[in-house]
Amino acid sequence: MPIKSAKNIDLAQIGRNISSQFQGLNKDDPGSWPAYPRYLSFLVVTLLVLGLLWYFWLSSSNEELTAEEGKEVTLRTEYTSKLAQSVNLEALKKQREQVLQYVTQLEKQLPSKAEMDALLSDINQAGLGRSLQFELFRPGQVNVKEYYAELPIAVKVTGSYHDIGSFVADVANLSRIVTLNNLSLSPVTGKDGVLAMESTAKTFRYLDVDEIAEQRKAKDKAAGAKK
Repeated sequence: MPIKSAKNIDLAQIGRNISSQFQGLNKDDPGSWPAYPRYLSFLVVTLLVLGLLWYFWLSSSNEELTAEEGKEVTLRTEYTSKLAQSVNLEALKKQREQVLQYVTQLEKQLPSKAEMDALLSDINQAGLGRSLQFELFRPGQVNVKEYYAELPIAVKVTGSYHDIGSFVADVANLSRIVTLNNLSLSPVTGKDGVLAMESTAKTFRYLDVDEIAEQRKAKDKAAGAKK
């Protein structure tokens, strides 16, 4: 029996057979399709699914890459900042010590609640020491702030221009902080060379423990009301 050679294979016939399998296909019943159409449709669907999965995976990866790049920039900035701080650590420590010393000096100029009477007496004595006459020396309502309390004092004194100037300088040189606000000078009628000075002296003091607790409670209550 003669063996057929590969040269005798009819490629045209094979092509016609394959082509005929794609004719008259029922779109509603792919399962009944011949082999070639089924395999080809399966390949197309598989490639389409793989392509979509690849696209969405790349999109997600791109977003993650962008986020990581942003983190890298932030970390580099933080690293540079911390590196600069570490290099200047000794200088920063010295600056901190200087600031603490300055704050301590300022704190010493603020009397406590118990020392307020002594401070008021010092202001009064500064005026009497300059031969001034007190027409008015009236402490006002204490204005409590977050960390300190402010006490306004209505002051009116009479005396010579030189004595009033010396009194103002004495008040400025007190060991405690006292400011003179809304200061005005006017001549006293019928008295030559005598002036009247009116001003609001303000001094400041520490809050005691109870006052600090009350301030914090009021602050927390206000914050809660806003919510």
